[in-house]
Amino acid sequence: MSKLDIIINGIVKENPTFVLMLGMCPTLATTTSATNGLMMGLATMVVLIFSNIIISCIKNITPDMVHIPVYIVVIATLVTLVQMAMQAYLPEINKSLGLFIPLIVVNCIILGRAESYAGKNTPLDSACDGLGIGLGFTIGLTILGIFRELLGNGTIFEMRLIPEEYGMLLFILPPGAFLTLGYIIAVINRFKKA
Repeated sequence: MSKLDIIINGIVKENPTFVLMLGMCPTLATTTSATNGLMMGLATMVVLIFSNIIISCIKNITPDMVHIPVYIVVIATLVTLVQMAMQAYLPEINKSLGLFIPLIVVNCIILGRAESYAGKNTPLDSACDGLGIGLGFTIGLTILGIFRELLGNGTIFEMRLIPEEYGMLLFILPPGAFLTLGYIIAVINRFKKA
């Protein structure tokens, strides 16, 4: 499989949000706006790419008995670095995403890719896998955030498109996340069958 195929696979065939349905906690909780969805996806993608590379490099020297704890320590270190960078350079986004940045450590997408892909492949292939899955997750969160923000607030990336009085608060609230995700997945599945 070529490097481009690995990347495209993560975006389309193994999209964490719309196909694999992984990482639903940050997907539903942080996508109240397109900006939040994009930034959560990018933060997760950075951790995913670098954790895949590091885990692929250390897989042969890590004993089988402790490989999961070692992977978690690698992931936790990277999440801490990402959070510190966000606190320093993007304090408003960090405040908006709050607790969900540290929770990247337990995101099943990252540990799952470390276990199923990075622990069995080369660092370059693992980086491509991290990029593909990370882009798929980022695209998924951003699309969900765009629809929720547009329907709930009448804006996209804080640019007003619909007059304020026509916004439907439901789509910014938690039930709106489920509704929006369900409709997007239904549309995707409809096009898959066509």
